[in-house]
Amino acid sequence: MDKKTKPGVILRLWQWFRRPSRLALGTLLIIGFIGGVVFLGSFNKTMEMSNSEAFCISCHEMRENVYQEYLETAHYSNRSGVRATCPDCHVPHEFVPKMIRKIQASKELYSKVFGVIDTPQKFESHRLEMAQNEWRRMKKNNSQECRNCHNFEYMDVTAQKSVAAKMHDQAVEKGQTCIDCHKGIAHKLPDMREEHRGF
Repeated sequence: MDKKTKPGVILRLWQWFRRPSRLALGTLLIIGFIGGVVFLGSFNKTMEMSNSEAFCISCHEMRENVYQEYLETAHYSNRSGVRATCPDCHVPHEFVPKMIRKIQASKELYSKVFGVIDTPQKFESHRLEMAQNEWRRMKKNNSQECRNCHNFEYMDVTAQKSVAAKMHDQAVEKGQTCIDCHKGIAHKLPDMREEHRGF
């Protein structure tokens, strides 16, 4: 009797699973919707937290090296009161490029965990390579992060110093991007004698 009952129960469960009732289907949809909302909310909050200056300088490598340099620049303190923070310049605003950049940042986490740049001496020895990676990324995306605030189309070159106006006009004509001329705008330049290697 037990042997006959068990296949019947299993068969009924299998049929129920293959053809769920409206109640079961509705429950699944509601649970799926709530789960999706919770996942998206958590994902968005995580992205928001990891795109903050506090997150960027939570590593002493950044806080004690490039952050200190940034504090001395016009991107930190200026007459207009507009401040560009770490993610404004180093993380794209658009979703897909932002996700790609976050994946690339996993290499930086590797460097953090294994102490590749954990002393000022190690940091300096890798500064050129790190700068070239960032310059290459910015060149590739036409300095998009710069252009979120600065745009050739909106520049009043007549209000600029004559040298700057001339250089910006030439940059437009040559199809150059911000990083072609403005390396070292927010951080100390690396030893440029080796710049020809890789960039």
